[in-house]
Amino acid sequence: MLINERDTRRERLMQVANDMMTAARTAPKGKGYDIVEVALVTDETIGQLSKAMLEYSEKTGMKFITRDAENILNAEAIVLVGTKQKIHNLNCGYCGFDTCAKKNEFSEVPCAINSVDVGIALGSACSVAADRRVDSRVMFSVGRVAQELGLLPGCSSIYGIPISCSSKSPFFDRVSKTPPVK
Repeated sequence: MLINERDTRRERLMQVANDMMTAARTAPKGKGYDIVEVALVTDETIGQLSKAMLEYSEKTGMKFITRDAENILNAEAIVLVGTKQKIHNLNCGYCGFDTCAKKNEFSEVPCAINSVDVGIALGSACSVAADRRVDSRVMFSVGRVAQELGLLPGCSSIYGIPISCSSKSPFFDRVSKTPPVK
């Protein structure tokens, strides 16, 4: 029997994506609360996400999102990692407020512990991709638009990790094919 690597690439990449989700789920949490959410975007949903990113770029004027929207079309999967908001009542001041009660008056300000939890989960997921020699890149833009689309309901501070298994990383030397709007 002869099995060509190209014939099993997707299957292998999906296993890596599943392992990345496991790593994000089991990553240490700042106070032990399980408020991290993880999901996988594939196939036509990547195209829908890319289209929404183009619209978001146009609406906000954030031109790098256009480049990222084009770039994720080269991904075979995207791991999303986000956090639900929870005030931990530590009064640590890391969010910029003296107490959690004062921070709570401005509910749109994320708890710093939640943000750290997302960062640790992202690092854990990316370490799996690196260990398995799968190309990846953490993208704020993907997560921001995923939040707009409600792909991780109730979550904020969402990031996307597109992954690919090709001869050259599509997430390096990235150039937009769309000319800048003047």
